[in-house]
Amino acid sequence: MSQRRIAILGAGPAGLGAAYRVADSGRAAVTVLERQATAGGLAGSFELAGIQADFGSHRLHPSCDPGVLQDIRRLLGNDLLERPRHGRIRLRDRWIRFPLRPLDLARSLAPAFSLGVAADAARGMLPRPQPAAEHETFGTVLERGLGRTICRDFYFPYAEKLWGLAPDRLSPVQARRRVQAGSLTKLVRKVLGSLPGIRPQGFGHFFYPRNGFGQITDGLHQAAERAGARFEFGANVESIRLRQDDAVLIDYRQGDTSRRMEFDDLWSTIPVTALVNLLQPAAPPEITAACEMIRFRSMILIYLVLDQTRFSEFDAHYFPERQIAITRLSEPKNYAARDDPPGRTVLCAELPCSTADPCWSMSEDELGNLVAGDLHRSGIGLQSKIERIVTRRLPQAYPIYARGYEAQFAAIDAWLGSMHRILTFGRQGLFAHDNTHHTLAMAYAAAACLSAQGVLDRERWQQHRQQFESHVVED
Repeated sequence: MSQRRIAILGAGPAGLGAAYRVADSGRAAVTVLERQATAGGLAGSFELAGIQADFGSHRLHPSCDPGVLQDIRRLLGNDLLERPRHGRIRLRDRWIRFPLRPLDLARSLAPAFSLGVAADAARGMLPRPQPAAEHETFGTVLERGLGRTICRDFYFPYAEKLWGLAPDRLSPVQARRRVQAGSLTKLVRKVLGSLPGIRPQGFGHFFYPRNGFGQITDGLHQAAERAGARFEFGANVESIRLRQDDAVLIDYRQGDTSRRMEFDDLWSTIPVTALVNLLQPAAPPEITAACEMIRFRSMILIYLVLDQTRFSEFDAHYFPERQIAITRLSEPKNYAARDDPPGRTVLCAELPCSTADPCWSMSEDELGNLVAGDLHRSGIGLQSKIERIVTRRLPQAYPIYARGYEAQFAAIDAWLGSMHRILTFGRQGLFAHDNTHHTLAMAYAAAACLSAQGVLDRERWQQHRQQFESHVVED
């Protein structure tokens, strides 16, 4: 009996993890279709001025699934480094170390901010009426848990920059899945966790490959190929037809060549809305309408090549303040603990936006000047010449959980779930603002749900889906 044939759309971490695990198990023949010329997606890396630059700030967190982490350790060996967190946050014109530390908080916080937090904590001890579920928002959940001062000075302006919506227009799900310390009590515990002797395992540390975060996805790509997975790069999928005989026909183009391949099953990690638009027969009108209501946030990554060995000692700077356009600045050499090449470093600034915003059409020089101006306003202006400016534009960087999105996504998810040949997962496929280790956990779970004959156990998959709901993004 011939193997079942599975097509996987997308060679990001979710697609690569699934391709590796399925091919290695021998339970199905795997073909990965990827639009770009290389594997990795937004978890990949690229060479810039002799330095491996990532698509934004990426870390592998210690909370990674043990099985996933074991495979990554095996694939990367000594190149997987354990690194200390060493960032800082700009708050009320002052810099505060991140992760938060008690002594630094005592020295650095503005007195008015500290007094505001203390007053909020006192008010939080008093009984308060709970708003009805239909009136809950990102803002109400966080302000009830963390108090007005922290929310108004940090979380609310940062949220508006990240998602382009005011806190009262964001779903409460965004608060529960995006903010680890959802109450002052949890926040205090996180701060106290930095004290010697009581630090929990993994606190303040992360894993990072010596040669850029993309070394993880490169390792999975190579392992999947060794296990027999086939990769088609530069494959622009044009349509996916579900035939009545249960075959899945995929039409795609590679350059000027049109191709068609037939499969038994389709696993998709591309944006769920893009998948719906590719399917034939076409989705019913109510599903198409739901897709139009689902929105993704765009982002511009702005890389500055500087003629100095290191810009600062910090791996990342966070900018919640509204007068600063960028949200985060990272320095890849500090993540990888590298000094080479000497006399040169790269900074990566993250600018969340919409494709309709004026910045989306700015030139690289204009965007470089924007970042330079932001750094000057934050008190850490550039001290050396910018040798080069490079940008990467991400039209669908991460999902926006606007109020009411749950019903729209549930309708799309139920419609796709009714098709027994289709499985959608990963950050884009499940509209989940998750970390890389979360998406790899999804991929491993999908592969684990395959029977010896390559048939997906849907009931077991739904159990994993419930576990995915507990994911909380880690910065």
